[in-house]
Amino acid sequence: MRKSETQISTIIGMNAVCDGDFKAEGAIRIDGTVNGNVTVTDTVIVGVSGCINGDINSQKVIIGGEVYGNLNVPEKVELTSTARVIGDITTNGLVIDEQAIFQGNCNMNQDASKRPKPNRRELKGMQKEARSAVAEALNNIESGSGEEGSQS
Repeated sequence: MRKSETQISTIIGMNAVCDGDFKAEGAIRIDGTVNGNVTVTDTVIVGVSGCINGDINSQKVIIGGEVYGNLNVPEKVELTSTARVIGDITTNGLVIDEQAIFQGNCNMNQDASKRPKPNRRELKGMQKEARSAVAEALNNIESGSGEEGSQS
C-alpha cells in the first residue's frame, strides 16, 4: 500500500468527532473519532490518534489507532505497532506488527458476501480443532526443546 501513493480525499482531524455512519468516495484518513460505521470505496487510514467505534467496509485499511468493530476489507488490512483492533477481520491479506493488539477472529481468502455463516455447532467444532492443533504444536515444541538441550 505504501509503494503506490494513495490520494487521500477526506481527512477527519485530530479533534473532530463524527457521530453516525460515515461514507466517502476514495481514500480517507481518520485522526479523530468516528462513532458509527465507516464505508469507503478505496482506503481507510486510521492515524495513531484515530478511533472508530463501528465497522469498516473498504478495499484496504491501515490502522495505527483504535478500532472497536468488524473489518470487511477484501484486499489488505495492515495493523501497525500502535494499532488496537477489537473485532473480527475478513480480508484476503493481513499484516500485523508484533506490537499491535488484535482481539477477534480473522477470515482470510474468502469473499465475505459469498461466505456462508457457520452455525453454533460448526463454530464449536472449529474451536475444538484449533485447540487440538495448538495442544499438538505445544507438545511438539516441548519434546523438541528437550532434545536440543541434551545435544548442547
